[in-house]
Amino acid sequence: MTTALSIENLSCQYDDQTILENLSLEVNQGEIVCLLGASGCGKTTLLKAIAGLLPLSAGKMTLGEREIDNGETWMPPEQRNIGMIFQDYALFPHLTVAQNVAFGLKGISKSEQDTIVKEMLSLVHLEQFIDRYPHQLSGGQQQRVAIARSLAYKPDLLLLDEPFSNIDTQVRHELIREIRKIFKKQGVTAIFVTHSREEAFAFADKMAVMNQGVIEQYGSASELYFCPSSKFVADFLGGGSYLQAKHVNDTTFETAIGQVEAQSCALIEHGADCQLLVRPQHIQLTQSDKSTITVIEQQFMGDHCRYVVDIEGTRVLATSLQALDVGQSVAVSVDAQGIVAFA
Repeated sequence: MTTALSIENLSCQYDDQTILENLSLEVNQGEIVCLLGASGCGKTTLLKAIAGLLPLSAGKMTLGEREIDNGETWMPPEQRNIGMIFQDYALFPHLTVAQNVAFGLKGISKSEQDTIVKEMLSLVHLEQFIDRYPHQLSGGQQQRVAIARSLAYKPDLLLLDEPFSNIDTQVRHELIREIRKIFKKQGVTAIFVTHSREEAFAFADKMAVMNQGVIEQYGSASELYFCPSSKFVADFLGGGSYLQAKHVNDTTFETAIGQVEAQSCALIEHGADCQLLVRPQHIQLTQSDKSTITVIEQQFMGDHCRYVVDIEGTRVLATSLQALDVGQSVAVSVDAQGIVAFA
């Protein structure tokens, strides 16, 4: 696959404080990549560095065949052909939808501009709003205008900063699906920032989980979820409970609830003590008067209940197809698929 963006050993400082350190990342043409992490982890700083809004202190950045920053020579933002969509969309309130979309189109005739504007608005299904102003649009419609404006001049790379944070929850998932479909149809290479793992799973081809200025792990959603490289990545992408275990052989581990099958994403010696990450959906509870394991908490989640049980002093999150009460004795069964062992 063709590399659209290559970042090698990037470091970035802000007010004499190192925000990003020795960071590397490669994005292929047509991929949608998510920078995922908690506030302050450096994801927005990385986005600004790619856009040229923040110079590197070390490292090298290449966009296609062009070197755009190497810590010494720096290409200004207007020469990079990178589009950027901000959290508030940055639409011009005094311009119509058509005028907003046409704003970045320079050096072509008015008829060519009109043709591109109509194509872009058709792409985002906003043809009927061509003469409206931003304040007359919903948040999702404003988002699509911002995308149409960014795609109109065919950027080599599109950057999005928390693109769905201002969208109502009820329409967010549908908008994510629509925009992903548009990007794939147009072959757009995009990097977006979010702290929401649900948005990352739904929108991205690959995810870079960031922590304190470094990328903890980079890969597809399934790779990171089912084979996390660290407890930080595992917990960030959907935490669970950690059971003390002993490695018996291959994929078999001995625990307080019996032998459990699990996969290890790193080498664990036979007989070694370790921990198993067990997410709530991997633990199923059923009523049992003979068990010494009891329900100590119950939390109603709308479409299901989440429970906490005490297993030899360890609080374990679990689910159940039966309605259970606090204090009730339960039997525990484990679904081996997706359980991960850590040394």
